[in-house]
Amino acid sequence: MKAIWNNTIIAESDETKIIEGNHYFPHESIKKEYFKSSETHTTCPWKGLASYYTVEVDGNQNVDAAWYYPHTKDLAKEIENHVAFWKGIRVVE
Repeated sequence: MKAIWNNTIIAESDETKIIEGNHYFPHESIKKEYFKSSETHTTCPWKGLASYYTVEVDGNQNVDAAWYYPHTKDLAKEIENHVAFWKGIRVVE
């Protein structure tokens, strides 16, 4: 699977996990040069506290367009430290 934004592949992996319709990419599969930590956090009742990244490609920012769970609750251990996308980031084979 590939995550693409602004005509650039920002993550690529054959080992994504699918939860609630979202592909979660292993953290080591993201191209870190396109990701900046965000101060945003949200809470999921069964996954835990999510952290966010702003994606930046060619000077264009997509604020809080990627999220991950650094420490999940027990039911979501398979996606711990995996990154998912929204806000116009395409995930394709």
